[in-house]
Amino acid sequence: MTTDIDIPQEQQPATQPAALRVLAKLVSYIFHPLFIPTYIFIWLMLRFPYEFAGITEKMVKLRLLGAFWTTAFFPAFAVFLLWRLKFVESILLRTQKERIVPYIITMFFYWWMWYLSRNFTDQPIILKSFYLGIFFTTVLGLIGNVFFKISMHAMGIAGGLCCVIATCFLYHVHLGADIAIVTLVAGLVGTSRLLLNDHSPAEVYAGIIVSILCQLLAWYFVFKF
Repeated sequence: MTTDIDIPQEQQPATQPAALRVLAKLVSYIFHPLFIPTYIFIWLMLRFPYEFAGITEKMVKLRLLGAFWTTAFFPAFAVFLLWRLKFVESILLRTQKERIVPYIITMFFYWWMWYLSRNFTDQPIILKSFYLGIFFTTVLGLIGNVFFKISMHAMGIAGGLCCVIATCFLYHVHLGADIAIVTLVAGLVGTSRLLLNDHSPAEVYAGIIVSILCQLLAWYFVFKF
């Protein structure tokens, strides 16, 4: 007489409905961390146009284009080249190993944006703090990547939220609706990463905490020194 023994199998992540996964992917693409600096620049253009009073409208648009090329296009193109040259298996950078070189490349471009912004007196000073903050974030992200796959999306959107809040403090304005909207977006981004099973809750929370700490550190360096 034999007895059937149930052997426990390794638990697999829950699969979400297809429609929900499509929405989660869409949110992840629209609010990709590389796009956040461009979104912040556009927000500042719309909310604080007087901070660009020293330059023409055409120059402001060129500044916006420069911010996009430096913080989004060039890092993304570098990842594309790494993928085409077979240095990474997926353009989505699914593993910690694949993220090392992109972190370093992005770190350089973010540092360059901060370095250039130090000499600009005709744009919002908060950009100096924000650019320095995202540079610090990539540095800590690279270090944290050695131990676990910290969420880049969480770091990106949390940095954007910190910038919006810091701007309100700096200019003594009350933009509650803006803060609420960005907070909602941050929640959607974090939830999307979890629904797609790309990160654990700990990795998402770690990304948020690292980004907040780095933005606070950048604020201290820019406005206290």
